[in-house]
Amino acid sequence: MSETTDIVSATASSVSAIAAIVAAVGVWYARGQLKTSREIAQLQFEDALGKEYRELATRLKPKAMLGEELSEQEYQEAFDELFHYIDLSNEQVSLRQRGRISLEVWKSWRTGIGNNLALPAFARAWAEIKEKSSSFHELRRFESEGQKCDPADWR
Repeated sequence: MSETTDIVSATASSVSAIAAIVAAVGVWYARGQLKTSREIAQLQFEDALGKEYRELATRLKPKAMLGEELSEQEYQEAFDELFHYIDLSNEQVSLRQRGRISLEVWKSWRTGIGNNLALPAFARAWAEIKEKSSSFHELRRFESEGQKCDPADWR
């Protein structure tokens, strides 16, 4: 009887050990899946903002995007889109500040924001917006700290 009890006890211990290993592997796998899901969601979020920028850029006059001067009428016609670009840029800076945008994507965006704001039509719109509005705090800070800043460090 003692021998049978030992066998049952050993078998139970083995089954418990195997179950613990299977559970650990399951937790490890689930963790990996969760990490992958988060990464995919992050990429989709960043891609959606990139798409929003591209759609906005297609509505702007190519002259504005190429850095050419706009006539007064062209500027007035483009102002709404320029305003939307300023607003999107402010949101991008804010999202990086809140840790919602990866460093790799931020490096690309900060260059684009800096380059676009230096273009005549964008610079004029941004100057006008700053004068008339007290909003856009994140973009103002980005501008004052320079193109190499990382808003994630502002937290």
